[in-house]
Amino acid sequence: MAHIDLYVDPVCPFAWVTARWLVDSAGDDHMVTLRQMSLAELNSGHAVDAEHGPMIARSRRIGRVFAAAAQRYGQTAFASLYMALGPRLHPHRQDADHAVAAALAAAGLDHTLIESLDDARHDAAVANAHHASQTALGGRGGSPIISIDGHVFGGPVLTAPPHPKHAADLLDAIITATTTPGFAALQRPYQGPPTFTTEENV
Repeated sequence: MAHIDLYVDPVCPFAWVTARWLVDSAGDDHMVTLRQMSLAELNSGHAVDAEHGPMIARSRRIGRVFAAAAQRYGQTAFASLYMALGPRLHPHRQDADHAVAAALAAAGLDHTLIESLDDARHDAAVANAHHASQTALGGRGGSPIISIDGHVFGGPVLTAPPHPKHAADLLDAIITATTTPGFAALQRPYQGPPTFTTEENV
């Protein structure tokens, strides 16, 4: 059994594809923990182009809710809220505030946590969670970041979930690669944003 940590920003569409594949593929064979990182914190002090500005703003606001939920309920609340928010925010493209409210209800968390969206008092907790992801990686990296038995890499980045009959094979391959001494990186040019269908239930 591998112990796998996946650091994600809840607003990152690539991380959502990866997280869904990882959770579904790991099943009972591996222990998966979803953890918070922050694209807003990653880009703090850096120029952000107009195209990505709205996503960074969403990262800042929604990240506060996740930090508040984890503080009140513990780390497991992050995963339950993330799995509830993901299909609403990504395939169904709901308004962020509406998606968060619906996800809190679906996850069985206090609805008043939505007030954290604009509460800067949670920024320090978001920063701490993000810094933990960067410390684990050993450098500056975006969402997602994966740690497999302490071997940490940026990614994996998926633009679409693999076919079900190949999903477990992909996980086995990634575990083998990341735990192989001397393996450093595997990357190809940007392939475009993820494509979603609205088949995911909300």
